[in-house]
Amino acid sequence: MQIQALRQQLRDLGAKPEHEQRVLRDWVQVRARDSGRRRPGNYLPLALREALPAIEAELLGLTRLISSHPGEDGSARLLVGLRDGQTVEAVLLPRDGLCVSSQVGCAVGCVFCMTGRSGLIRQVSSAEIVAQVTLARALRPVKKVVFMGMGEPAHNLDNVIEAINLLGSEGNIGHKNLVFSSVGDPRIFTRLLEGPVKPALALSLHSSKADLRERLLPRAPRLTPQELVDLGEAYARASGYPIQYQWTLIEGVNDSAEELDGIVRLLSGKYALLNMIPYNTIPDLAFKRPSWEQAAAIARHLHQRGILTKLRDSAGQDVDGGCGQLRARALGEVGAAPIRLLRRAPAAP
Repeated sequence: MQIQALRQQLRDLGAKPEHEQRVLRDWVQVRARDSGRRRPGNYLPLALREALPAIEAELLGLTRLISSHPGEDGSARLLVGLRDGQTVEAVLLPRDGLCVSSQVGCAVGCVFCMTGRSGLIRQVSSAEIVAQVTLARALRPVKKVVFMGMGEPAHNLDNVIEAINLLGSEGNIGHKNLVFSSVGDPRIFTRLLEGPVKPALALSLHSSKADLRERLLPRAPRLTPQELVDLGEAYARASGYPIQYQWTLIEGVNDSAEELDGIVRLLSGKYALLNMIPYNTIPDLAFKRPSWEQAAAIARHLHQRGILTKLRDSAGQDVDGGCGQLRARALGEVGAAPIRLLRRAPAAP
């Protein structure tokens, strides 16, 4: 189901703009239909009232919770079933955040990511994206949504933008609390600024070296790190939100002194922050998570050189909840041959 098709269905049943808004608000904010004070003109047309139970049942059936895996950090990784039997992952984050998936699988093929090993299976519809939020809101408050789960949001751009526009309006989520995460598809830097809701942007950097980034993200658009940062800086200035550059820190791969110099060169003076995330270990992959002490030392080093750096722990470390792992375990995919693609480099002091 697409959100635009749902809107048209409501209009065909006689909904005026205020009726349409009310039905969508009740759905996205998980409110009972009769909650709040009724106002003149807000009573729903008879045809809509009669059809609404079936519509609500259809919306409720878009997703179902298959399993929940709470972490000690207050997060919970959710395996979410879709109506056709496919599954995606969503993550309840500390401080009322939620990470959602935009695709079943992913075509980018990041070599350190479990999701990329399955390839792209199908797109997640705009209503299915929002339904991940409603499922989570039935469990606890959600005030921030990040599109950092399974999939590359830029490869499902129309559906993701449609979901963002609903979440940023009837969903009552602040625009800066809607975070679109991408490897850097050039289309996003204009498309995301065209709509009524302009989300914050997170860009997967992972290396300051063009050749290494290409090996880590083999099917990402061929933008050099410098080109990516230049596009990001223009978006940051136009939107008013700093760019969040994502750096999955992998021991011996992108933690060298040369890489740190590259980060400083790229991000000095930029309207940006660097999210440094120690790699979330995945069974059968050759990559290793650095120690927290080593990661903290790197973050301090960057801070001292003027780069706003936040050291973040990937939610759900204690439940082996790296993106794609829950789905892979459910499908019995964990256990494939290890991937060994990158030559190790010395770590930074």
